[in-house]
Formats: sequence, C-alpha cells, structure tokens
Amino acid sequence: MLQNERNERKRGQVGIGTLIVFIAMVLVAAIAAGVLINTAGFLQTKSEETGQQSGQQVTNRLQVAASTGTHLADSKVGVVNMTLKKSPGASNIDLENATVQWVGPSGTYNLVNASVDASGADGHFGIVPFKDADESHPVLNDPDDRMVMVFDLGTDSVNSDDPTYSTTLTGDGYTFFGEPVPEGASVNVKITTKSGATTTEQLTVPETLSGAEAVQL
Repeated sequence: MLQNERNERKRGQVGIGTLIVFIAMVLVAAIAAGVLINTAGFLQTKSEETGQQSGQQVTNRLQVAASTGTHLADSKVGVVNMTLKKSPGASNIDLENATVQWVGPSGTYNLVNASVDASGADGHFGIVPFKDADESHPVLNDPDDRMVMVFDLGTDSVNSDDPTYSTTLTGDGYTFFGEPVPEGASVNVKITTKSGATTTEQLTVPETLSGAEAVQL
C-alpha cells in the first residue's frame, strides 16, 4: 500500500511538472505570436509608406511646356522663363517647395523660392501664375494650370522700370544669380519637387540673338 502511494505521488509530481512546462510553452508561444503580429503590422505600414513615397517620386513630376529667353543684351540671355505644368496622374504640386539645380557656363547654382529658409542656397527663382483659374498659385492643382519659373541671370535684369515688374514679379521671390547665358551655350536645369520627383531640361540659346527681343530655348 505504501509503495502504491509513493508511485501515485511521483506520477502526480511528474504531471504537475509537465503541466507547468506546457503552460510555459503556451505563454512563450503567445508572446512570440504577439511580437510577430506587431512586427508584421509595422513592416506592412512601412512598406505602404515606402510604396507611396516611391509612387509619388514617379508620378508627381513636372512637365516643361515652354522655355523662353528674354532681356537680351550683349548677345546674351538675361532672363529665362520656364512654363510648367503637372504630369498626367500627378497630384497637387507646390512649386514653392521645389528646388532647382542650375548648371550653366558660369557654374552650378542651387536655387529655392524666397519663402523657403535655405541658408545654403545660391539664389532664388520666381513663380509667376500664367494660367490659374482658381488662383491656386504657386500650387499646380489642375492639369490645365500653368506656372512660370523665372530665373534672373547676372544682374537685376528685371527691374522696376520693366512694365511687367509690378504685375508679375513683385513678391514672387526672384533674385539674380550667375551670369547671362551667351549665344550657342546650353544650360541644364533640374527641378526637384517636395516628393522627390525630378524633371531635367536642357536649354540651348540660339547661335544668334541679333534683332530678337525674345527667343525659344
């Protein structure tokens, strides 16, 4: 009888130990599952954000509708005007937050709008509304919108004596930089929007500017 009681006590102890181990394994598995679920959710969120940002870099691009050179003097272009529209499928694009890299005969210049605090900028570009039915300037929010980026080169080519100054450029944040672009020279302009989408345009001044008041680039 005593021997049977001892055997039953041992089996009871083994059963309790097994139960404790089983409960511990269940707890560990539950914790691991919770960690995996949280990690999967985090990774899914990050992948969605990354995919959205990558998509914006592809779709939120600008298109150059036209480029002209004005304020011609000494066989050089003093002001470059680039008419911009948003690409098909692009969401709203705020040109105020765009950055521009200008690479020309006189050097490389990093430009921002005057409303942006960028102490390292080499100059500023202007943003002039050209076709803006709902007055969203400087935001391109409609496929029919057109905005003009103005680049004043070398000296203050666009001044208060210009009849268009008060109506188009005042308050739009342009300042002169670099040097006027001579006949036959080329300029590479890279525009980067806030979402990281880039648009690159090469502008070439005609071989002769004689007798012209404005030229296509």
